[in-house]
Amino acid sequence: MSHENRAERDARNGQTASEASRDDRRGASSLEDAFEEPAFVPYLAAGDPDFESSLEYVEALARGGADVIELGLPFSEPIAEGPTIQQAVVRSLSGGMTPERFFDFVEALDVDVPLVCMTYYNLIYQYGDEPVRSFVERAAGVGIEGFVVPDLPAEEADLLRDTCDEFGLDLIFIVAPTTAGDRLDRIMGQVSGYVYVQARLGVTGARESLSDHTETTVARLEEYDVPKAVGFGIATGEHAASVVEAGADGVIVGSALVDIVAEGHERDAPTADVAAELESLARELKAGAVDGGQRRPRPERT
Repeated sequence: MSHENRAERDARNGQTASEASRDDRRGASSLEDAFEEPAFVPYLAAGDPDFESSLEYVEALARGGADVIELGLPFSEPIAEGPTIQQAVVRSLSGGMTPERFFDFVEALDVDVPLVCMTYYNLIYQYGDEPVRSFVERAAGVGIEGFVVPDLPAEEADLLRDTCDEFGLDLIFIVAPTTAGDRLDRIMGQVSGYVYVQARLGVTGARESLSDHTETTVARLEEYDVPKAVGFGIATGEHAASVVEAGADGVIVGSALVDIVAEGHERDAPTADVAAELESLARELKAGAVDGGQRRPRPERT
């Protein structure tokens, strides 16, 4: 389906993206709007294990209650990913996924939630005739609302940040438990849409239990006016509830969902069956996030 991006909405309202200042970028963000209640943000690698099945899997997540969907554009050296998502990248690349095929994939999706492209800077920089701008313009044209680029430091992100501002897209950064001081301020000055809060050190992957430091990690970001979505290790509805109860505005879940795709692929399960499993877990995770918001202590009235 066609996704109206923020630049198109601004133009319809008589304002171009380039006219909007950086101070105003968050107020126009559909990604930020998705966090009006505790948000569920799933991740899948586009094209895993093949183009058509992957379309059904992403659409199942939308039916299951996803508020934003992160779509992985596979790169051959995914440095932030654990074994689960590394194997998803291999399956997707083996199935013929490329940047141009990724854009075709986004255009073919029938979903009504904001889409974020999670990829690596080499692919953004090398695409098209004009480094960075060609990729961002193409992404905006198919309806992508923002980017997560794990290997791009905030100190080197000015070109991508400015280009995202031009086309009305958000730029999400990852904040680790050890990120602090001037570096944290620099990241939070560049981020828009939401900030991806890494719940634990290391790489992605589902866990049986969560880090004990989630509440502390989220609390130190309270002064920054942008939604905080916690990822790395969340696999169940109870995990989601605990993270939101601890102060997060939403949860990001990847490996637990990719595991379902991988297991279905290994046993040659019907696509519809795998999609049903994904939708079921999505509903559990979304319900958990909402429940966590209800469990969060209410401020005392004075």
